[in-house]
Amino acid sequence: MHILFAIHSLSGGGAERVTTTLANYWADKGWRVTVVTIVGKDSDFYVLDDRINHIALDLVVPPSATILHAVYHNLVRVRALRAVLRSEKPDVAIAMMVTANALLALAGTGLGIELFGSERNYPPAEQIGPVWEKIRRWTYPRLSMLVAQTAECSDWLRKNTAARNIAVIPNPVNHPIAAQEPRVSPDAELEKSGCDHTLLAVGRLAEQKGFDRLIAAFASISRKYPRWDLVILGEGDLRDALETQASDLEVSERVHMPGLVGNVGDWFESADIYVLSSRYEGFPNTLLEALAYGLPAVAIDCDAGPRDILSHTVDGLLVRQDDPEALVSALEQLMSDSEMRRRFGGRAQEVLKRYSLVQVATMWEDLFRRDI
Repeated sequence: MHILFAIHSLSGGGAERVTTTLANYWADKGWRVTVVTIVGKDSDFYVLDDRINHIALDLVVPPSATILHAVYHNLVRVRALRAVLRSEKPDVAIAMMVTANALLALAGTGLGIELFGSERNYPPAEQIGPVWEKIRRWTYPRLSMLVAQTAECSDWLRKNTAARNIAVIPNPVNHPIAAQEPRVSPDAELEKSGCDHTLLAVGRLAEQKGFDRLIAAFASISRKYPRWDLVILGEGDLRDALETQASDLEVSERVHMPGLVGNVGDWFESADIYVLSSRYEGFPNTLLEALAYGLPAVAIDCDAGPRDILSHTVDGLLVRQDDPEALVSALEQLMSDSEMRRRFGGRAQEVLKRYSLVQVATMWEDLFRRDI
């Protein structure tokens, strides 16, 4: 079997992690695997197995000044991807995220290759703009199969696109997480403040992840819990705004943002509570990973994913969307109750069975064998 992945990049992110995890699994299984990225290899964060052929198209361009420029740039990408598909001749090609889905649908037309698209967020919440909404509706019928991560996402796609076949496959849990550079020691980072307990969040420093409301919630109870600090791992455009917010709320010395780290597993092991504060998700890898490491969690019940992963009052607490007081209350419940943290953490690792890599990869493989 020859599998080809098409994705914008292998930089830090959920879709990138899933792509790398599945690609490495199938390469280890002896399959031929090709990964095509639109950008160059200089942006890579995740590491591919040496047996995988990584083709970087290196087609990054400045933001398009006009719609015509955007059309031209994407036609160049379609042409380049089609050339790769012709030369590689994979049995199945899998795209990750809306733009890559559309590019693959166009590039693979008429080549006799099974074309799989994959939505990695909850579509109604993701702002892709009216042009890309139209492109999605126009190109998705060309795909052999479209994979959603949750039933909510699948239902929306059935009602709002003309996709021919839709399947639901969750993300696999990645455990243990292999360490790579850059390595940042939790002990070295946190000894500056001398805290005893840590709230941990992981993700892009972007509006989607809701770290602004997490910082606000932490600041409101920080004086009550002087031995707790907040750590946010990740990088993004909102770093300056989040640092300013922490400073304005007088918690900058207790909110740590060490950036993108390659040893996130060490941070899961050292933390006491994991917090997911997102405004929307697809199927949050970081929540899966935190539970796999035995961390009790507080997660905002956004669309979509957290309620599929976390069982309220079993391995964590689900919090209503857009309810700051509920978020604070849930944090306080866990921060003040070590026995609850121990009990939730003991159940958390059940995700290792529910979302094992072998189980999820088998779901993909069953689709490959279907007579579509």
